[in-house]
Amino acid sequence: MYSAIVVVPDRVPVPLLMRMASHPLRWTLMTELACGDRRVRELVAAVGEPQNLVSYHLRLLRTTGLVGARRSSFDARDTYYHLDLSACANALGDAAVALHPALAPVRREWPRGSSVLFLCTGNSARSPMAEAMLRHRAAGVEVASAGSHPAPRMHPNTARVLRADYGIDLEPRQPRSLETITGRRFDYVITLCDKIREVPRDHGAAVTTHWSLPNPSIAADTDRATYPEFQRVANELDIRIGFGPPLSQQRRVSTSA
Repeated sequence: MYSAIVVVPDRVPVPLLMRMASHPLRWTLMTELACGDRRVRELVAAVGEPQNLVSYHLRLLRTTGLVGARRSSFDARDTYYHLDLSACANALGDAAVALHPALAPVRREWPRGSSVLFLCTGNSARSPMAEAMLRHRAAGVEVASAGSHPAPRMHPNTARVLRADYGIDLEPRQPRSLETITGRRFDYVITLCDKIREVPRDHGAAVTTHWSLPNPSIAADTDRATYPEFQRVANELDIRIGFGPPLSQQRRVSTSA
């Protein structure tokens, strides 16, 4: 009689993303944040769970770096949570490659022929930077930007950062008001300012999302002192735009079916 000897190999570590996403509530929170930045009370309403439980799992996601948080520039008592796309992409890539190298993920592209509108308050920094970056990156995409209360002029650091860090030449122009895009149809509408997000607007069938970004022009008293904040905001815009168009909030219905 022969006895079989079973050798149990060392257990392979479970990748970070799998450990975090394996919990149903954490996965649901991440899919909500994939559709745009949210406040705790909005996440609580979306997932139908108590606030203390939602806050606990958000804290775990923040600890791992998959989710970030930022105080609202409109109401400092509020905090907006956002999915760190770079961290998630790296974690997803690590998990895929750990299973099989051929499973490395591919990023989504902005659809040719689509139209995108970026909105903020002054249309002097965040939204014109986003408009220029997307136009530079995605051929065949119609891009516009506007502000609810246009500033007297475009901030000079807007063009400086785009030229110095991204090789994009943006001619100075007068900030545009929302009235200039009245009646135009867009496939995607992205608000970049917490203040403008609080004003309800009908964007028809457009996919709408919110990216909570601070106004870099008020970060300091001089243009030179605000330049590092312009660089930081531009970098975040570049990352978010680089991951393709925002997801529709209706997507979570199809994924849970």
